Formats: sequence, structure tokens, C-alpha cells
Amino acid sequence: MPVERAWAALLRWEDQVRWLEDADSVRVLTSAREGVGVMIAVKTRVLNVPLFTERLEVVEWDPPRRLTMAHRSFVRGVGTWELRPHPAGTRFIWTEKLSLPVPLLGELALLVYRPFMRYLMREGLRGLRRYVVQT
Repeated sequence: MPVERAWAALLRWEDQVRWLEDADSVRVLTSAREGVGVMIAVKTRVLNVPLFTERLEVVEWDPPRRLTMAHRSFVRGVGTWELRPHPAGTRFIWTEKLSLPVPLLGELALLVYRPFMRYLMREGLRGLRRYVVQT
């Protein structure tokens, strides 16, 4: 699948619940839906329980190659989605650098949660692949 098609699928913000394992709902908070400054709210499940709503802001926008979002709630840090052309279609690279504002305890919580988060990201990538093929 071409990079442009994969990029378009990623930007269907509300549809992200179809492939993001821990997203219960996604809604756009700004009138703009594209570009730096777009804000979204993601109702996030932890261990399959809708626990909190994360606010995310687009801080880097380089279509159709790269999108970086800053976590603006209790969870801090950035997540980057990068799309690269690949002989088999598109390679999607997803990185997250997160922190919790609770000294020591926050880092310990993330350390314990990290294996589950890796699982969620792997499943999210599989779900995204299925979603993009269907659309």
C-alpha cells in the first residue's frame, strides 16, 4: 500500500479505535483536523478498563511521512508515527517516549507497564494493517 494511503488512514482520527488496542474513543478537540496544533482526546483503557482521557497535540507534521504528538495530560512525552516506502508497501514505525510526573513511582509504573505497552503497540500495528487493507 502506498504511503499516502496509509497516511490518510492514520488521519481518520475517530476510526483509530478500530485498530488501537487501548483506545476506547477518539475525538478531535480543534476545528482543524490536520497540521501542527491539532488536539485530540483519547479515552484510554488500562488493562481493558476505560481509565482516563489523554489529550494529545500534534507538534510535528510532515505529511505523508511523519507525525509527532505530545501527551498533554497525566502521561507526558511524545509519540511519533513515521511512514517509509517499502518494497512490500509502507513501513510504519511507531515510537513512544513517555513519563509520569510522579518521581520514581512514575518511572517504576512505566517500567512494569512497558511489556504490556509493547504488546498493545504490536497489536495496534496488526490492527492498523487490517484496517488499512479494509478501507
